[in-house]
Amino acid sequence: MGGGSAGWLTAGVIAAEHCVGSNSAVDGNPQSDGFQLILVESPDISTIGVGEGTWPSMRSTLQKMGISETKFFRECSASFKQGTLFSNWLGGEKQDSPDSYIHPFTVPHSYADTNLAPHWQLIRDQVNFADAVCPQSALAEGHQAPKKISTPEYAFQLNYGYHLDAGKFAELLRAHCVDKLGVTHIKANVEAINSAQNGDIASVVTDSAGVIEGDLFIDCSGSRSLLLGEHYQVPMCSKQKYLFNNTALAAQVPYASPEDPIQSFTLSTAQSAGWIWDIGLPSRRGVGHVYSDAHNTEERARQELLAYIEASAGKQAADQAMVRKIQFDPGHREKFWHKNCVAIGMSAGFIEPLEASALVLVELSAAMIAEQLPANRETMDLVAKRFNDKFLYRWDRIIDFLKLHYILSEREDQYWQDHRDGASIPDHLAEQVALWRHQSPWHRDTAHVDELFPSASFQYVLYGMGFETQRSATERRSEQQAYQRAGNLFQENAKRTQQLQASLPTNRELINKIHTYGLQKI
Repeated sequence: MGGGSAGWLTAGVIAAEHCVGSNSAVDGNPQSDGFQLILVESPDISTIGVGEGTWPSMRSTLQKMGISETKFFRECSASFKQGTLFSNWLGGEKQDSPDSYIHPFTVPHSYADTNLAPHWQLIRDQVNFADAVCPQSALAEGHQAPKKISTPEYAFQLNYGYHLDAGKFAELLRAHCVDKLGVTHIKANVEAINSAQNGDIASVVTDSAGVIEGDLFIDCSGSRSLLLGEHYQVPMCSKQKYLFNNTALAAQVPYASPEDPIQSFTLSTAQSAGWIWDIGLPSRRGVGHVYSDAHNTEERARQELLAYIEASAGKQAADQAMVRKIQFDPGHREKFWHKNCVAIGMSAGFIEPLEASALVLVELSAAMIAEQLPANRETMDLVAKRFNDKFLYRWDRIIDFLKLHYILSEREDQYWQDHRDGASIPDHLAEQVALWRHQSPWHRDTAHVDELFPSASFQYVLYGMGFETQRSATERRSEQQAYQRAGNLFQENAKRTQQLQASLPTNRELINKIHTYGLQKI
């Protein structure tokens, strides 16, 4: 129920897993008997198109669906995303040092068997953490790409996701799902919902396609949450006491020249009561200001956004910017799967766009449904319980990770002070930070093998924001010997960084070549 990125991604993931249509057997599997997947989409609702960033997981999602990466780049105005670059988040007494850092998508060098964070503490005044342990951050200054034109589709020299045009992305997914994966597409508005005797949804009544029956209903109807929210009245759990942002002002900004560099990192620039995102696509930038209306007025937020646009694109771009306002209640549903209905995307919840977790939750939700699709109604409640437990945990970890960015700041605006108030910090995060003052995050900090944010991500944010972990007495006694061992790894990373800087093209150069020649097929 519902199209857009959430609906079509979900349909595509499930259809590819279960070979819904006769043309969907991209891996040679036969069509599944008796399986039908229908997507009902209102013709009157357009894609919001704010969330234009993805995680590296999108590569495997698209590949599994059988979508060519070359076609994806050509049809979705896509560009490479290698992580997020944060500016002006530090503040306070550290203003005399560079107030920026990068959370890259590539884990630190030799991360599987060596935790370089304690050894970096000895040289933290000489090099920032990301530069010391990973080549990716050094590519930001040169706007370089994470691969070459000769690198096969979905392969890489450095891990990457995408920036994309959400409207074009939904259209590509729709065409692929219908033409290649056997999804039935119905354009209609839902006027009523019919219930079965056990309380399940038996069918939906539409204005132009009649009654549509089903065994499992997936609610991708956006923030309205037509099925789980309106029909089943599953309440929202507000998380605004932890993360205050509830309003965004968004605009599309043209490049001054068609050859202007395309940033391959999402830019996040802190403001008085929020932050500004800046996403580079081949033909334009997507820029927006997300803020708390309890700490900022719309007028001041708009002024901050337009000042940012003017500084980066010129006065004319700021004067001509068409700014639209988007309001949201940060939080998620009390549960996501109830009876024979499961919510995905904004129907399930939305916090804020920091670290671009919205689309990855869609991918993970769709993948779990596809892999654990109930064989019958009797097993559905068991799968639903597992699904709810898994995603309640994941939402909590998202809140922890996003909140970490705010509590480490030393900015003095009231908004930032309120973020550091202990009453607004989740207990689990407070415990983790207390522990990290004495030992660096590493593998054992993650409770699940499929954590949304690995311990490496916490390292990048902690040490990018100037956090200090005290070295233990054992580390201090053996620090010279330990650093000699780690020094070889630092040197290896520096050497690889130089090699990649010398060999990788710019983001725009590679995208132009993809449009002209295409990437190699795997």
